[in-house]
Amino acid sequence: MKKTIRYCSLLIAHSSLFIILTVHCSLFIVHSSAQDRPAAKPPLLPFQTPAPQQTSDEQLAIQFFQNRDFEKAVDIYERLYNKQPVLYYPYYYYCLIEIHEYDKAEKLVKSARKADPDAPKYMVDLGYIYYREGNHEKAHKLYEDALKALPPSQQQINDLANAFNSHLENDYAIKTYLKGRELIKNTYPFSLELSMTYERMGKYKEMIDEYLNLLDFKQSYLVTVEDRLQSALANDPDDSKNEIFRKTILLRAQKEPDKSYYAELLWWYSVQQRDFDLALVQAKSLDRRLNENGNRVLQLAKLCFSNNNYDAAIDAYKYLIGKGSEYPFFNESKAGLLNTRYIKTVSGPDPLPKDLTSLEKEFESEIQAMGINKQSVSMVRNLAHLEAFYLDKTDQAIDRLNHIIELNDINPLDKADCKLDLADILVFTNDVWEATLLYQQVNLDFRNDAIGQEAKFRNARLSYYIGEFKWAQAQLDVLKAATSKLIANDAMALSLLISENFDADSNTVALGLYAHADLLDFRNMDEMALKTLDSIPMHFKEHTIMNQMLFKKAKIKIKQGKFAEADTLLGTLVKNYPDDILTDDAIITRGRLNEEQIKDKDKAMAYYEELMTQYPGSIFNVEARKRFRTLRGDKIQ
Repeated sequence: MKKTIRYCSLLIAHSSLFIILTVHCSLFIVHSSAQDRPAAKPPLLPFQTPAPQQTSDEQLAIQFFQNRDFEKAVDIYERLYNKQPVLYYPYYYYCLIEIHEYDKAEKLVKSARKADPDAPKYMVDLGYIYYREGNHEKAHKLYEDALKALPPSQQQINDLANAFNSHLENDYAIKTYLKGRELIKNTYPFSLELSMTYERMGKYKEMIDEYLNLLDFKQSYLVTVEDRLQSALANDPDDSKNEIFRKTILLRAQKEPDKSYYAELLWWYSVQQRDFDLALVQAKSLDRRLNENGNRVLQLAKLCFSNNNYDAAIDAYKYLIGKGSEYPFFNESKAGLLNTRYIKTVSGPDPLPKDLTSLEKEFESEIQAMGINKQSVSMVRNLAHLEAFYLDKTDQAIDRLNHIIELNDINPLDKADCKLDLADILVFTNDVWEATLLYQQVNLDFRNDAIGQEAKFRNARLSYYIGEFKWAQAQLDVLKAATSKLIANDAMALSLLISENFDADSNTVALGLYAHADLLDFRNMDEMALKTLDSIPMHFKEHTIMNQMLFKKAKIKIKQGKFAEADTLLGTLVKNYPDDILTDDAIITRGRLNEEQIKDKDKAMAYYEELMTQYPGSIFNVEARKRFRTLRGDKIQ
């Protein structure tokens, strides 16, 4: 039975090789004929077209080869081999093998070997003939003889290993590389080749060890190893390769801390996996060891912030500030720390007034100490947002932003950001017309930039807020082609919301109520937004917007810190609309809520598993799988 399985595996492998050889031959024919190609002529009319030319031997052989009609292909390849032995040997050899002409194949190999006695592949080809005849002992003896005769030549070593690989003799290919490593000693370790062979065999621990051995051989291979690992670890549906790599690199980094390239690789991998806590540990270590002046840590802090990992960003900024005021990015780090703390506070549920007031005072103190410059503009913008949206100081916020806009030495893009913030505050205060003028101004000034597209989106969203749905959708449809993927996705989502809920009879009452609730939510008027949403089912027993209404209510409840109520609303959405576009979003949100806020690990795992099994095509599946495995304890720290 095992022999039968191996034979089938070999047959499949050779079938694949036939295709590769065929493509190679096709490319050769095209290349050869292209050299003598005449100049282009005007197209002929049907009656002027000459009769088709006779198909060449090469083309006919390839056709038979691709159709696995080896009986017909072998005679043609025999003629072609007699003319060009080197080129057509592989085709002729495999045709003979497939039609069981083993004696003829043996004579072919021996003849080729006589012409090129130093080529090791012929011993392997001969051994494979014996293997196909059932004489495994004789085949393995030839394989061993080929290994014994292996010279200290990198080319010969690769040729012999490739010959073994072509016949699925992976174990012999491994032996070849390992012996080659001994023969040429410190010249080249064959680690890349070994890694690829181990991966084909499913030996992922050995694969990873060889990639790391290559770094031990020469640190300059770091980028190559990262590229290869990225490809290998990406194709990992059960996360087994990632688990092995994580464990292996951690052990090596701990065992040999003097090898900084292990820390480099671990830092790279942590960033790839969005494991920012581990990435920060490695970034700090590398910063101290390589005297990087904090640059790596600063970039990581920004990356953590953009991925909403505020705790890791705060930790990074504190480390940078601790380097002292002589550090070149000291002011930038202080601004980054304060901005991150603010965003973390207002992103959480129901921020405490005392925390907001404390942040206001810290912003004012830092801005006064630093002055108005490139680093402080971000703090001014956040302070204005804090005053307008949370502290009921809209006039003060507007004055701050206008002051920045009127300064001459401020970067135009910073001014544009301030104008967008000012327009948002005007929307908050219900000054719609002044807001739309500012949005249009930024859009006109930066029409081809991302910030211009952002201004256009916010203006379209404002039109949606006030019930101008057709105008809003026209603008959103244009933005679907925005160069910024984030803006394009937001535009598509809002456009879809309008199109799905804009009634054919122009009855926009339900959509209008929802849009008004959306505006109230934007203005942090949570209770009024909820009452407006509750009025929709009072007017409509059934409507396509009911799913959106449930999801919006859940999001407001989360903002208020009412997690159990939010979970119930999301559960209702999933139950009533199991095939809706929002359903997978609702399930992943339930999982996060139960994991992070309600602290019910079992429920969270159940929701993640539901998403993976019931909605396998969801964009949230990668996150769900990672969170599920972490909760189950699979992740190796």
